[in-house]
Amino acid sequence: MKWTPKQIEKYNRQKYISFLEKITKNLFKMFRDKTISQDIFTKRFFELKVQLNRLPEVVLSSQYHREMQNYIDNLYMELKGDFDLNSVRELNMTNLNRIQKLKNRASYRRDKHKGSVDREVWN
Repeated sequence: MKWTPKQIEKYNRQKYISFLEKITKNLFKMFRDKTISQDIFTKRFFELKVQLNRLPEVVLSSQYHREMQNYIDNLYMELKGDFDLNSVRELNMTNLNRIQKLKNRASYRRDKHKGSVDREVWN
């Protein structure tokens, strides 16, 4: 069975997005772990980044997915230079939490309550 270009694009997109999420989850676990050494952290992160670079890049339309990609790229640039893991740990934990809040933002309010905010503003 032949796959259509649209199906291939969808598959690549899903694979890319799931790998972005995998990287952020692994980063969160590594930042939370106080016993991890800086060498192990950088080795694991750079391995994940190389695997991400092997995947074909896709256009990300969601703000959450773009923020994940931007965060990973910025962290990569930061870790290429000299850094101290303990000094960047708290800042990056905060950034990862902010990205997770973007993902969960839509689920905080139910559909039936969304219109009530507009009515409250106009009254």
